[in-house]
Amino acid sequence: MAQSNGMSDEVYYPSEQILAQANIADYDAIHQSMLRDPAGCWDQIAREEFEWFEPWKTTLDDSNPPFYQWFVGGKVNIVHNALDRHARTWRRNKLALVWEGENYDQRSYSYQQLHREVSRFASVLRAMGVRKGDRVTIYMGRIPELIIAMLACAKIGAVHSVVYGGFSVEALHERIEDSESRVAITSDGAWLRGNVVPLKDIMDEALQRAPTIQTLIVVKRTGQDVHMEPGRDFWYHDLMNLPIADAHIETEVMDAEDPLFLLYTSGTTGKPKAILHTHGGYMVGVATTLKWVFDIKEEDTWWCAADPGWITGHSYIVYAPLLLGTTSVIYEGAPNHPFPDRWWDIVERHGVTVLYTAPTAIRGLMRFGDAWPNRHDLSSLRLLGSVGEPINPEAWRWYHRVIGQGRCPIMDTWWQTETAHFMITPLPVTPLKPGSATKPFPGVQIDIVDEDGSPVGPNEEGYLVIKSPWPGMMRTIYRDAERYVNQYWSRFPGMYMTGDSARRDEDGYIWVIGRVDDVIKVSGYRLGTAEVESALVSHSAVVEAAVIGVPDEVRGNIIRAYCILATGYEPSAHLVEVLRDHVGHEVGPIAKPSSIEFVDSLPKTRSGKIMRRVLKARALGQDEGDLSTLEA
Repeated sequence: MAQSNGMSDEVYYPSEQILAQANIADYDAIHQSMLRDPAGCWDQIAREEFEWFEPWKTTLDDSNPPFYQWFVGGKVNIVHNALDRHARTWRRNKLALVWEGENYDQRSYSYQQLHREVSRFASVLRAMGVRKGDRVTIYMGRIPELIIAMLACAKIGAVHSVVYGGFSVEALHERIEDSESRVAITSDGAWLRGNVVPLKDIMDEALQRAPTIQTLIVVKRTGQDVHMEPGRDFWYHDLMNLPIADAHIETEVMDAEDPLFLLYTSGTTGKPKAILHTHGGYMVGVATTLKWVFDIKEEDTWWCAADPGWITGHSYIVYAPLLLGTTSVIYEGAPNHPFPDRWWDIVERHGVTVLYTAPTAIRGLMRFGDAWPNRHDLSSLRLLGSVGEPINPEAWRWYHRVIGQGRCPIMDTWWQTETAHFMITPLPVTPLKPGSATKPFPGVQIDIVDEDGSPVGPNEEGYLVIKSPWPGMMRTIYRDAERYVNQYWSRFPGMYMTGDSARRDEDGYIWVIGRVDDVIKVSGYRLGTAEVESALVSHSAVVEAAVIGVPDEVRGNIIRAYCILATGYEPSAHLVEVLRDHVGHEVGPIAKPSSIEFVDSLPKTRSGKIMRRVLKARALGQDEGDLSTLEA
């Protein structure tokens, strides 16, 4: 139910049913408890929820900041908790993964079956010479073998480095070279919108420049002819049919601080950096956040509609759902293939109860109107989620009204590759404001500070920082500890610099505005790109928008907007003025774009984030910088 709080912010309150079934019934109580003794609370969670080969001696070692360590001395393996322990209980026959290909082919795996496949492939990797601490590059589409490969690496103590299966040759090569992988895993191709993405060909070209790779394992998915290099390339199915594919391999005992994976992320400048996460803290953090934020129950069918190649997929497709013994849906293809109701069809047929996706996908499907989702029975849904960037209120309302049918709370989550798991997020019991990620996850110390590192007042914008360590935090940038310190911890000593700006309202709700370089200062006023973009998208003529600041001698910066029009609207000078006036009405005259350009597409990362810096570089005739994450 929505009510006004007198500030034109709508507030949506949870239903009695949601309140009655929530895993965490009182946010304030648990948040304050965890703030008083964060290490003690995480210690209790880690002991009660997970199995350890040996207990830890120190819950949090903060003797060498910012190189914090969690569960020091503890022995564990994330795969033991994600698979091994389930395979010996009644959950062995519960569905772990339900996979649907773009062509409607389907495969499913019980926990016992997934455990067996992971164990067999782990044996294959070990037979191919992979040992504890070795890096293995994985470059595949959204197929079960990608998840099996990740888990198999972790089971034997290898460090997986997943490269999203749409990256270019140069991006792939760069990541292989930096990680010094000797073994790589790919597939012949992937299906996307009815076409084959030639992954093996891209990998072959990358390997011409990456001599460290000695072994390449290839999964047959699309079936086209591919070159197989003798002595280097092996078919996955051939290896899995050999006696070396032993299902009884032991899980490697790992230290809690041993590396689990590398995941590369791009900044506005410089080469992509490898974020390093570890077995113990990551395991505790991702499982706890999923359980509390999405209220995961034994009977749930969870669908995180991301790609395993991104942190969202690592944490909330692969590891957290399996740690909780949850059933997950995974879909290979595009959300609108072959028709714009593909996702809603999947929700109906598989009985999805919790859906987690990105604002860019919501806006993209919203373009097609209400009729497509209204064709389907979406009554199984009880919670919705948003991830990737601030969701504009108009998309939030559509998602809530049409997909959630007015009864499903939306968990709008803010977090990063570096944080590993949710950091600012509602719980199902939290009253919601469209466009706000609400409050810190229990125990997380968030603040918003000015240039001097001092907290700002209510509704003042500033730098979003994290003031205390958390279990899933990145441990370092692989092979570049100095860059880790300089990029994340030097701007405000003792605080983690997120790189985002935000404001906090009178109710303590946090509104993430965007990257610091996505904040435009016009005539001394700080304007968030998200605010102006939300105003544009709230007009019926605009389905998606991006705005940038362009230097201006008088005002410091002026706003330039790029808009994708809805069906039935044509570009015109009149429409430009209508939209400028609309922004003036919604945000204020200072926010009116100086120019609006109508475009067919916007530059985005493959995870769906608009790359405003690319638009800005193009507008200013500058070098566009690292484009490895740019969507093709």
